[in-house]
Amino acid sequence: MLEIIKPGLETSIQDYPGRIGYWNQGFPPSGPMDNWSFRLANILVGNDPGAPGLEAQYMGPTIRFTVGTVIALTGANMMSKLDGKVVPLWESFSVKSGQILEMGPAVTGARGYLAIYGGIDAPLWLGSASTFHKASIGGINGHALQKGQQLSTTANKHGKPGYKVKLSKRPEFSSNKEWVIEAVKGPNDDWIDEDGHKRFAETKWKLSARSDRTGYRLEGPDWTFTEKATNKLPENGNFPSNIIDQGYPLGGINLGGQTPIILVNDGPSMGGFICPYTVPSAGFWKLGQAKPNEFFRFEVIGVEEAQNRRRSLDNLCTNKSIEKV
Repeated sequence: MLEIIKPGLETSIQDYPGRIGYWNQGFPPSGPMDNWSFRLANILVGNDPGAPGLEAQYMGPTIRFTVGTVIALTGANMMSKLDGKVVPLWESFSVKSGQILEMGPAVTGARGYLAIYGGIDAPLWLGSASTFHKASIGGINGHALQKGQQLSTTANKHGKPGYKVKLSKRPEFSSNKEWVIEAVKGPNDDWIDEDGHKRFAETKWKLSARSDRTGYRLEGPDWTFTEKATNKLPENGNFPSNIIDQGYPLGGINLGGQTPIILVNDGPSMGGFICPYTVPSAGFWKLGQAKPNEFFRFEVIGVEEAQNRRRSLDNLCTNKSIEKV
């Protein structure tokens, strides 16, 4: 149904919520970095919100459709064209057999999503079709899309074209290369002193180019620590940020030496560094749409507020958020 003419930059098959329940065995959830945009794309075409679709980062693929279907594009604006004509974001529309979709470089945002009615037909590995590149599992043969590859869907009828996401229900991307990211204290916030916490909240952290779906490295000032971090038993390690190996939360801001690394969708499940803060799930869509050399400011919130924001996000990813064009 789909022929990959150009694969783009690490375009991969993902589903939502990804591979849940196997992180302790070394298999992270994976799934879409911006699950808000991803879920809305599926809803637009008439799929289940978590159905397998494509995530394109920075540079999208070129695809030939071999049968007619209904598709939707959301997330980053990749100036996508169908047979040379610009097509809309946040809307579902029909494509005909033989037509070619070109997704170009991301103009705003970093990751674009393509949903196809019926969802992409990909084998489930530990309950998910999501691609985890570093272990070569999920997707098709565990890898990003390849030139000449052919994909199919599970559709047996046409989807629903002519729908759009209401303006008020779409994520609002940064227009000044700065993002306000939620952060919750813990699990190791008591290893950082008062000055360190203040500095974290007041700093404009730069997203390093040495970032990927495993971890987002941040550049900024040094951290300072409590006595707990400097006067400890030797099995905790030499550096103040070392600790006896512990489990990491998804979104943990992992402090490797003096470098904070946000553990994202393909991140490790444990290790020997502290996590003084955690980015809650409601803030992950912003991480997915931020580009290297952009900046993060952190808004420190409590657990209850983080949970409320997640519920609000989930309420946006329903049929109530779409309307007829």
